[in-house]
Order: sequence, then C-alpha cells, then structure tokens
Amino acid sequence: MKKFMMKAWVVYIQAFFYSVAGLNHFLNPDFYLPLIPEYLPNHGLINLIAGFIEILLGLGILFKNSRKWAGYGIVVMLISFIPSHIYIIQIGGCVGGGLCVPLWIAWVRLLFIHPLLLIWAISLTHFRFDFR
Repeated sequence: MKKFMMKAWVVYIQAFFYSVAGLNHFLNPDFYLPLIPEYLPNHGLINLIAGFIEILLGLGILFKNSRKWAGYGIVVMLISFIPSHIYIIQIGGCVGGGLCVPLWIAWVRLLFIHPLLLIWAISLTHFRFDFR
C-alpha cells in the first residue's frame, strides 16, 4: 500500500506541476516571452503552444492509458526547453523585463535540475497503476 501511495503522489505532484506551469504561460506570458531565444520566430505563438502542451501532458499523466505517452511527451518537451536554458546562460543570466539570475543558478538549472526533471518524467513511463 505504501508503494502505491508513493507512486500516486509522484503522479499527482507532476500533474499539478506541469498543469500549473502550463496555465501560467497564459496568465503571465510576459514572464516566458523573454526566455525564448531571439533566433526563434513568433515568441507569442511558441509560448501559447508550450503552455497548451504542458497542460495537456500534465492532465495526461493522471490517466493510466495515457500516462506512458504523457511521460514521453514531457521528456520531449523538457528537451525542447534546453535551448532556452542555454540562451539564459549566453546572455549572462538577465533577460528583458528585469528577470536576472546569477549564472551559477542558470548552470545548476541546466546541468542538475533539468536532468532530474527528465528522470522524474521518465519514471512516469513505468507506472502502470490506476487510481480506482
């Protein structure tokens, strides 16, 4: 029973995390737009698509039949966000609108936190339980 509850919490936390992050793309687009590298076109559309996909994958985690594919989708999504993390490092940790982080934090996010999120998402592809 403890193992089931642990797996359930891992799923619930990830579903909440990605759904809220996705919703935030719509509620606070000005936070995300400067994080999109300048060489990419149509930042507004990229932001909306990213938010929609995060919400969709976050909800997909909750259902046994879609959890595996949602996990793989999150892995692809996280990999697609790597250029944004590199961009922050390239521009010295500060983006338009005043968001600044020390470069060491940007490096920690890219080299440690992001891989942990990838591992966490991969773990979803192995959870074969239902919440009934």
